[in-house]
Amino acid sequence: MQFSQSIDVQHSNPLDLIEQMFDSSGWPYERVGEEEISATVKGDWCEYHLRFFWREDGKILQTACFFDIKVPEAKRPQIYETLALMNERLWLGHFEMWKDDHVLLFRHASLTDDDEGAASIERCETLIETALSECERYYPVFQFVIWAGKSPQEAIETALLDTVGNA
Repeated sequence: MQFSQSIDVQHSNPLDLIEQMFDSSGWPYERVGEEEISATVKGDWCEYHLRFFWREDGKILQTACFFDIKVPEAKRPQIYETLALMNERLWLGHFEMWKDDHVLLFRHASLTDDDEGAASIERCETLIETALSECERYYPVFQFVIWAGKSPQEAIETALLDTVGNA
């Protein structure tokens, strides 16, 4: 995913930069003050709700990418096991289920206090690409557990089957 190179990168609040990136991508977005922005992004499996939260006092930029999946009560124990197995595989961020509304999401927080300023376009690109690619990669795992009745281990093995060679 390449964002427009005409984006102004001189921002003390990284949400200003992310807003320009969302706009250049044509993604519908909503800015909520100086601390939050969200966009709707169409993926291969569903629409994702990508949200960024900015904490000026700690120079922390948090990324959250929500699925359109609400976990039924009967499947919550299997999903918690699935989350634990999946999170072992991740280098950046983690998946979780929000306790109050039982929706699934990918989340990552990044410290941005460095010599580059609040945020670089490359850092923001990486955060967006990572959140979306991990959600796309693991979405079928959740579907297999919730709707196909597979065990967490079976779902991961089935959904993350890596092909080798050429056909």
